[in-house]
Parts: sequence; C-alpha cells; structure tokens
Amino acid sequence: MILKISSILQGAKTASKNSNNKKTDKIMKILIVEDEQVLSKVLKEKFDKAGYETKVSGDGEVAISDAKSFMPAIIVLDLVLPKKSGFEVLKAIKADLETAMIPIIVVSNLGEDSDIKMALSLGAKDYFVKSQHPINEIVEKVKAATT
Repeated sequence: MILKISSILQGAKTASKNSNNKKTDKIMKILIVEDEQVLSKVLKEKFDKAGYETKVSGDGEVAISDAKSFMPAIIVLDLVLPKKSGFEVLKAIKADLETAMIPIIVVSNLGEDSDIKMALSLGAKDYFVKSQHPINEIVEKVKAATT
C-alpha cells in the first residue's frame, strides 16, 4: 500500500512540474453582434473552429452589456440591429472606460460612404460591407487583428 501511495505522489509531483513548465495560452474572446441568425451561426462556427471563445449578441442593448461582462479581445459589429443601432453600440462601447480599448470591426449591409466614415470616426478599427467581402475574408481579417 505504501508503494502505491508513493507512486501516486511521485506521479502527481511529475504532473505538477510538467504543468508548471507549460506555457498557458489564453483563449481569445470574440463578441459577434449580429441579428441575422444564419450569419451569426456561421461566424460563430468559424471562430470556434479557429480556437476562439465566442459569444453572440442579437441586439444592440444586449451587445453593450455583453461587451462589459464578456470583455472580448475584439467585437464584430453589425450596424442594423434591433433595440439599439450599431452606431449607438459603437458610441456606448467607446465612451465606457472599461470597454473603450476593445477593437471593433464593423460588418454591415450599409455601404454608403457616409456610414463607413461615421463608423470609423466613432472608433471602428475596420469596416466591411457584407455583400462585397466573403465570410472567410472577414474571418481572416478578424484573426489578423487579434494576433
């Protein structure tokens, strides 16, 4: 019995040493703010497969709350949302000291120059018009922004 316990203790010490030597990789979090369920599901699946922790918010009010509680490394934000527009979400997140430094990439159907300029002036890091960029390109841009 003593031999078994000492073997177990030795194994635990070895495991402890090995776990202390491992580099702990922090999983990057992405908040996807999108009310179109098909698109939000596809984006979530792609980011999950790439090793990110994702959360989806389907409206502007929830997005503001989720940005504070989830504290993502980056936010992918649609502009046309229920309850609060993406512009309102962008303003609120950038005005809050806790969330102001979170980079935001806008992915929207709004493609007018005035919409793009407004989003960038409010603090968006980048802007993609959904119809002009394939999902894989958007995913790659977001991944590049988080590395």
